Amino acid sequence: MLAQLAEKMPGAAISSEVAIDGILNIHTTREQIIGLLQLLRDDATFDFNFLTTLCAIHYPDHVGQELGVIYHLHNWKQNIRIRVKIFFPKEDPNVPTATVLWPTANWMERQEYDFFGVIFTGHPDLRRILNVDDMEVFPMRKEYRIEDGTRTDKDDRFFGRDGHVGQSFE
Repeated sequence: MLAQLAEKMPGAAISSEVAIDGILNIHTTREQIIGLLQLLRDDATFDFNFLTTLCAIHYPDHVGQELGVIYHLHNWKQNIRIRVKIFFPKEDPNVPTATVLWPTANWMERQEYDFFGVIFTGHPDLRRILNVDDMEVFPMRKEYRIEDGTRTDKDDRFFGRDGHVGQSFE
């Protein structure tokens, strides 16, 4: 499949790997994401016609690529699933909307905007969907403590966080 992808859209897959769950992960760029998703959906060779879900992710230690969006695609006919991933700096969280390909991406993108602050350029109605409208933070980013600092029974480090980047909770 990767050879066919490279033939039809050279340079679109900047890297790939098969995850522990057996699903192929393809990494691309923001600039190529919509073209790649459209090729994977419309070309009969691939036929990934269903966007199962999309989600954002935050890796605070990956400087310059702190935020990412992961698209989970499904080829119903062959029962094959793949993931397409893009990563970008949190200072520039703009990503083209996938609603031009799948209208169902609408609420998924609104959720990722609401929780991670990813701005889906061209989205028809990008606004918060679950949190209050006047909220000024993005709660799923790993920039805030999980627990109250006065508690001694829980430690954020057990959840893969050290609080604000560069700060220790000692």
